[in-house]
Amino acid sequence: MKVWQCSVCKYVHKGDAPPEKCPVCGVDSSKFIEIDEASIPAKSPRKKGGSEEKTTSPVPKAASARTVYEQINAALLKHHAHPISVHTPNGVLPIAVILFVLAWFFDSQLFVKAAVINLVFVFCALPLVIYTGILEWKTKYNRALTTIFKIKITAAAITCASCIIVLVWYLFNPQILNSSVAWVFLAINIIMLSAAGIAGHIGGKLVFKD
Repeated sequence: MKVWQCSVCKYVHKGDAPPEKCPVCGVDSSKFIEIDEASIPAKSPRKKGGSEEKTTSPVPKAASARTVYEQINAALLKHHAHPISVHTPNGVLPIAVILFVLAWFFDSQLFVKAAVINLVFVFCALPLVIYTGILEWKTKYNRALTTIFKIKITAAAITCASCIIVLVWYLFNPQILNSSVAWVFLAINIIMLSAAGIAGHIGGKLVFKD
């Protein structure tokens, strides 16, 4: 039986022919290459607690002629800067949105301030998340623009735009949750949280190939 590998997301398929469409990233069969089964890295044994060690994706070899910029990018890829950095806003963002909802429900300025502080933290983390995400997309996924990548990019853009809108709106109107358009403000927060969840889900799908 032949073994095929997606040149974009590294998904491995066994069969006489490659699949018409990659089940992970969505590229067509032309992006699959036939490989030797012996070249597939063995899966690491499962650790106690259900966690598994994952093999690292290859990164460009070090070269003496590299610029500092290239060395930084290589280090970011090698040490998985994107999945590490994205966990920060993804973990804090739900707290910020929940606090905004509680602030509206209980008419509490304390909750509002706590929500804003958390959202500022998310905003400060976004530049690194965006940069490392683009870097991985260019380097690991060859700038692929299949449906799954378009959705992930769109979700990330919506998350960033919503975060900026919420913060700017609050700065211009700190009493927004006491106004007649508070529902619009909260709706933007929910959209932001949903978009972040979608982007995170697709990121996990690409990493774990399922």
